[in-house]
Amino acid sequence: MGAATAVFATSALHAAGTPAGTPIQNTASATYDDGGATITVDSNTVTLVVDEILDIVVTSADPGDIAAAPGELNAVLSYTVTNGGNGPEPVLLTGDPNIAGDDFDPDAISIFIDTDGNGNYDAGTDTLYDPGNPPVLAADETITVFILGDIPAAAADAERSEISLTATAATGSGTPGTVFAGLGEGGANAVVGSTGATDVDSGFYVIVDANLNLTKTATVVDQFGGTSQIPGATITYQLTSEATGTGSLANVVITDAIPTDTTYVTNSITLDGAPLTDIADADAGEFDGSGITVTLGTVAAGTTNIVEFQVVID
Repeated sequence: MGAATAVFATSALHAAGTPAGTPIQNTASATYDDGGATITVDSNTVTLVVDEILDIVVTSADPGDIAAAPGELNAVLSYTVTNGGNGPEPVLLTGDPNIAGDDFDPDAISIFIDTDGNGNYDAGTDTLYDPGNPPVLAADETITVFILGDIPAAAADAERSEISLTATAATGSGTPGTVFAGLGEGGANAVVGSTGATDVDSGFYVIVDANLNLTKTATVVDQFGGTSQIPGATITYQLTSEATGTGSLANVVITDAIPTDTTYVTNSITLDGAPLTDIADADAGEFDGSGITVTLGTVAAGTTNIVEFQVVID
């Protein structure tokens, strides 16, 4: 062990040290004088074979919690797995979706290997992990591993789920320094390194569930200054849109038909107090002859928008 440690510390060519299975040979010599002649004597040659270090590192590759929606299928978490040893090693992978203390567990998970090495999950390209045929990582090699989870429909906004990935050297694991005789590269021993030849890290889902509430009110002002609902009175309709939850809602469009027996007041549409035109142009409003449309686009949760327009009772 001491000699192997010295080789690891002084090697500059390999981050994991001298490759496993490399023979280290050394022959000593001695000289002496014999009647005026110098005689050289060689020792026998000692050959040692560098043992294989078993070191595995797992790291979550996500920048933070991964947003997922209730009922979403195949939500992707990313991890990197590194062979920190000095020889090729098959790596066994295990995902655990049932970690105590989080808010929910996925209905199912699956593990995929990043086949094309681009760091992104590509359906139909990346390889489903086969426990009977684990990936073999060269010394110092890092691969990306994905866990795909099916999110329960009952998962609620802002809830989190922890999913761990464990990677273990197929040759063996245990207390650092444990020796697996003859199981290393080239028939050398395999020696458990500082990680114990196994490692685990977690990724997290967070539920992002935005919803839209829309309420409508009407205010009447008649031509005599009162509030009677008589012909000639003006009705101002107010539509209040509230985005709740977290995240955002895409392509939000508010529409309202002009009621029968009323006439739309030209250019009466407003959005949050700002006037909009009736024609289809750069602003968000439009009147098409039968109703109004206001396009809000992407709306972040926590946002309230107010749309108003007017009609006159016929």
